[in-house]
Amino acid sequence: MTSVAVATRYPAPPVFKSADIAAKTGLLVLVLLALIVPGFGNLDGKGLIPRAIAYPLLAFAVPFIWFTWWRQRASFPWTVDFLVTFVCFSDMFGNALNLYDTVESFDNIIHFVNTGLLTAAFILLTMHRSSTLGAVLERTLAFGVSAALLWEIAEYFAFLRWSPERLGAYADTLSDMSLGALGSIIAGVWVYILWSRGRLTEVAPQLELAHQVRTAEVRPPEPRSADV
Repeated sequence: MTSVAVATRYPAPPVFKSADIAAKTGLLVLVLLALIVPGFGNLDGKGLIPRAIAYPLLAFAVPFIWFTWWRQRASFPWTVDFLVTFVCFSDMFGNALNLYDTVESFDNIIHFVNTGLLTAAFILLTMHRSSTLGAVLERTLAFGVSAALLWEIAEYFAFLRWSPERLGAYADTLSDMSLGALGSIIAGVWVYILWSRGRLTEVAPQLELAHQVRTAEVRPPEPRSADV
């Protein structure tokens, strides 16, 4: 008989739950203040409306997907959701403190770290923890470079095409994409190392279920005892 696989639930550390809720709350507060209070957030001419729409949607994408398709299979992936939410929150928070204009390297740090965090979240959601390093790096580069490119395209259409900064945008774009790719590679290796140490066991539920089905033992039927 074939053993029946049941999706395993992997609880996240409590710190990720608290951090995720705090980041979501902070993001919504910053978005609302930027929309209501003129000049708040230092986002004038920096794509306030696209950010106000895209960031809440992105921050609540994982809860929507989980509630719609995964809630009967696995516990909520708090770690992944926090990584995605923090990317949105950090950009709004950095603008609110005017760090982009006052700290020269802040933009570079954001591209490096946030692309890496998104890549880590994507790897955790789409790959099983038994994946090889080569497979992880392959998907890491595919997602990381694509994400960095999409971010630059979004920046251009959101505000850069009307900004005086567009004159030096080519060099900045190359720098941002390179930093994003580097951050993604480091994030992919980091996830793989933690997986190999038995950490970050939260996974996409359907991948865990599929893995259990593939590795389930096929046991031959037990011999019946002879009639006495």
